[in-house]
Amino acid sequence: MAQFITLTARAVVLAVDNVDTDQIIPARFLKVTDKAGLGGALFCDWRKDPAFVLNQPAAQGAQILVAGDNFGCGSSREHAPWALIAGGFRAVISTSFADIFHNNALKNGLLPVVVTPALHRELVAQLGREPELQLTVDLEAQQLSWPGGAATQFPIDPFARDGLLRGIDQLDYLLGHAEQIAAFEARQQA
Repeated sequence: MAQFITLTARAVVLAVDNVDTDQIIPARFLKVTDKAGLGGALFCDWRKDPAFVLNQPAAQGAQILVAGDNFGCGSSREHAPWALIAGGFRAVISTSFADIFHNNALKNGLLPVVVTPALHRELVAQLGREPELQLTVDLEAQQLSWPGGAATQFPIDPFARDGLLRGIDQLDYLLGHAEQIAAFEARQQA
């Protein structure tokens, strides 16, 4: 998993509430167990519309998605964060996330940032005025900021935060304790 400490990048706004995982990546793309190529399937059905926000030149290279409320609802597919990461995103900002999507995102190196509705409205308005505005997501400080805006704290589970900061997933964490686990098992057998 890629390490996440601080990200300063452009953002793209997808101000649609209740975007479900089937909209993020349609079910027909779930036959793979490999993450390769999933970026091309990101919002595949919505991308058929030339006016869709991710089809716009201004969205190219954006690494932060500012999404509507209840992002990632629906089924529990891990492919949704895989597709977002493969599509170039490292963080998603919303007022709320579906629990399973939130957990899958954290386990795969995609940072879900929860903000208040008031801050979300302010951020969407600011990005509407300044589409090239760069946001900073500082995981160490647990802060979201941008030039001219006040830094705001965001919550994150301490274990997930530590894993992202170190660039390790749950399996890497366990493997990092292999000697202690082996010693424990040896004591138990004795």
